[in-house]
Amino acid sequence: MGTYLDRRWPGNPGGYTPTTRRAGNFRAYVPDLLADLDLHIPAGLADSVTNVTRQLDSLNAGQPGLEQLEPMARFLLRAEAVASSWMEGLTIGVRRLARAEAANSADLELHDDTAQAVLGNIHAIEVALGVAGDPARPVTVDDILTIHEATLARTKDARFGGVLRPAQNWIGTSQTPLDAVYIPPPPELVGPLMEDLATYLTSSEHPALVQAAVAHVQFETIHPFADGNGRAGRALIQLVLRRRGVAPTVVPPVSLVLATQTDAYIAALVGARQTDGSQQGLLNWVDMFTDATGRACRDTQEFAVTLATWNREMRDRAGRLRAASAAAAIVDALPALPVFTAGTMASYLSRPPQKVNEAIARLVEVGVIRQVNVGKRRNRAFEAVDLFDRFIDFERALATPGEVHRSPALLHDGAP
Repeated sequence: MGTYLDRRWPGNPGGYTPTTRRAGNFRAYVPDLLADLDLHIPAGLADSVTNVTRQLDSLNAGQPGLEQLEPMARFLLRAEAVASSWMEGLTIGVRRLARAEAANSADLELHDDTAQAVLGNIHAIEVALGVAGDPARPVTVDDILTIHEATLARTKDARFGGVLRPAQNWIGTSQTPLDAVYIPPPPELVGPLMEDLATYLTSSEHPALVQAAVAHVQFETIHPFADGNGRAGRALIQLVLRRRGVAPTVVPPVSLVLATQTDAYIAALVGARQTDGSQQGLLNWVDMFTDATGRACRDTQEFAVTLATWNREMRDRAGRLRAASAAAAIVDALPALPVFTAGTMASYLSRPPQKVNEAIARLVEVGVIRQVNVGKRRNRAFEAVDLFDRFIDFERALATPGEVHRSPALLHDGAP
């Protein structure tokens, strides 16, 4: 699956430490082109891929009592962005993120750098899903650059967004590549490798799950950007599953599962980088990815039932709601907008502001929503009652039994 290239690191004679002054040789890994990949999938793994693809179909078919998948899909997208960002050191809960998103949507001042960065990740996933919306159009390197640009748009590193790295990079805490954990391809090879990746993303030679897994590990191996590679690479997973039609509405939050197995996830990516012609490491990664997707599908099915139950409970709490009323529409929209201002809800529902405000007052009175404050100036907003608490059990369930729960406490983030 690749080769090593020997390179020379000149060191910095004017450096302040012996480490930065030291010169030496290093080896950069260059993956084979995906155009040359002749992947032999064992029968057992092929069966697993088929079974999980069926689970994706079932998930997107919906659950009895959950009439609208889109609000749940929006909620899960937010959770996926949180988990994917957490794996790169950006720790935030879904509640805090939802409040930050509500402030941004209402053009309120927000001073929360972590929230802004994760909101960028949400936008990146949305861009990826937008690219996937036209499967007849080839995926291009420019599409991938746009996804990455969205990832960093809200961060201090925005200037690096959508720009292929012009220099050698490495993974690890060392100041030079001489002691790095992993050294990606030299910069002059990044462009051709990305063109090859875009061509592969356009293809349909492999099953969608296999394609998503292979594309992700290839992207992370190339490590084409100065920062944000993990988040952008996981957005490509969403792109493939949507583009191939196996997840037309609900894309399972695979990162929520991978975040519970961070060490194994990284080890699987590393194991796919082989030089002896063996495909076993790559197949091991595809197997892990397939299993994680299946787990995400199964637990999301259960969460769909939980949401349907929560919806019925809120409707009961609100009393008799006319099917076409603004109050009923707000209750159904809450998974998509768990924190909102009156203006953003009116815009989302395309309803007159007066009717929405009247419905909000009624739902506050009966305890379906409660008033909260968002933004630097603590502007008035509203939050769904009990919805985030229901998500706690879903997030915990994704932790594999018998394994230390490594994912973030997505909701325990200090938000009252």
